[in-house]
Amino acid sequence: MSVVIITASSGNNLKLAESFQHKFVEYSVESTIVDLAEIDLPMYSTQAEEKIKNPLHQELLDLLDSSTKFVFVSPEYNGSTPPSFQNFLAWASRSSKEWRRYFNGKQAVIATHSGGGGSHVLMHMRLQLSFIGMNVLGREILTSYQKELNPESLQDVCQQLVSQ
Repeated sequence: MSVVIITASSGNNLKLAESFQHKFVEYSVESTIVDLAEIDLPMYSTQAEEKIKNPLHQELLDLLDSSTKFVFVSPEYNGSTPPSFQNFLAWASRSSKEWRRYFNGKQAVIATHSGGGGSHVLMHMRLQLSFIGMNVLGREILTSYQKELNPESLQDVCQQLVSQ
């Protein structure tokens, strides 16, 4: 089993993604972090798609295809996800006619480190990921500058993901 951890920004959200990765080591589960800030995808548009085709590398598409477990970590931008998250899903959904196989029926955990409340981005991710067919676990992780990561919550959510 392998878990793909997708983070929509670097900084504190990348640190949260790394916390997940360290916890998965305890369960002898391999994981890969995909930092969307590092991929530097061009902004999706139909014009960009005509010129570029698909900037998602086959290696990343193969990783999405082969994994059945995901963790999505995103900050809250104006009550929603940042452009990097939306842009990634836009390009993934245009990658092939069978793009749903990357997400449909697969398990997902959502998490955030947010400078604000963080609950809006979690609701948005849950809605969007469910819409594309993912099974988002009920338990989620929310951290902020005022609320540190609870180790028991991290353990519980990782346990739920790997046991399903």
